[in-house]
Amino acid sequence: MSGAYRGWASGFAGMLIFSGSMPATRIAVSGFDPVFLTAMRGSIAGVLGLLLLVVLRERRPARGDLLPLAATAAGVVIGFPLLSALALERVDAARSLVFLGLLPLITAIFGFLRAGERPHPVFWIFSGLGAALVAGFALGRGGSSDLIADGMMMAGLILCGMAYAEGARLSRHLGGWQVISWALVLALPAMLALSLFTAPATLEGIALPVWLSVGYVSVFSMLIGFIFWYRGLAQGGIAAVSQLQLLMPFFGLMLAALLLHEHISGAMLATAAGIVLCVAGAKHFSRPGSRSAAAFTRLRRRA
Repeated sequence: MSGAYRGWASGFAGMLIFSGSMPATRIAVSGFDPVFLTAMRGSIAGVLGLLLLVVLRERRPARGDLLPLAATAAGVVIGFPLLSALALERVDAARSLVFLGLLPLITAIFGFLRAGERPHPVFWIFSGLGAALVAGFALGRGGSSDLIADGMMMAGLILCGMAYAEGARLSRHLGGWQVISWALVLALPAMLALSLFTAPATLEGIALPVWLSVGYVSVFSMLIGFIFWYRGLAQGGIAAVSQLQLLMPFFGLMLAALLLHEHISGAMLATAAGIVLCVAGAKHFSRPGSRSAAAFTRLRRRA
C-alpha cells in the first residue's frame, strides 16, 4: 500500500472516531458547564499524552516547532472544543451539521496557505460542492438557529482548520501521536488550572451517559482520533484527506440509527452518495500533477 493510500486509511479511521464527538459533546454539556468540560477533557487527554511521551522517551520538539504546536493546541485543545460546547448549549446537534460541512474546505484552505499545497482548481469545485451538500442536507433537517451560537461554531471551525493544517505539517517530521501529545502537554497547565477554578461544587447526580460522553471526548476525540488523523493528513495530503470529514455527519446519523433506531431517509442515502462522489472527485484532483488533473487540463486546452 502506497503512502498516500495509507494516509487515506488512517484519515478514515480518524474521521470515524471524530464522528461521535458532536453527539457526545451534546450529551456532556447536559451535565457539565462547557468551560469546565473543555478544561476537564483537555486535562485528561493531556495527562495521557504526557504519559505516552515519558514512557516512550520521546525527544523534545525543536524550538522552531513550539509556535506551531501552540497554534495546534489553541485550535484543537482549547478553541474548537470550547466554542462548540458553548454553541451546543444554545442549539441542537442538527444545526452543527451545517458547520461541519464547511470544515473540510476550511482545512484545505489552510493547507494551501500554511503547507504550500496547490490542488488542481477542479478540487475546489468538488470540495465546495461537498460542503454545500452537507449544509443543504442539515438545513433540510431543521434545527434551531442562533446567531451567537452560529458565530461561535464558525470561529471554532476556523481555529480547528488552522490547527489541522499546522498539526499535519508537524506530523511529517514529528509523527502524528507526538504532535497531539505535545500540543496537549503545552495546554495542560492552563487546562488543570481552569479545571480547578471552574469545577462544580459537587459531582453527585451526574448521569452515567454524561460520564461516558466525557470519557469519549477526552480519550478518543482529544487523543486517539488525532493520532490517526494527523498521520493521515501528513501522508495523504491536507487538502485531499480533509475531505473525508464530509462523511462525518452521515456516520453519526447511521450510528444513531443502529443504537437509537432512528429512521434513515432516502434523502440521507442520496445525499451521502453525492458526498462520496465529491470526496472521490476531490481525491483525484487533489494534486496538480495527478493523471486526472492532467487529463482535465488537456480537455480544457482542446476546448
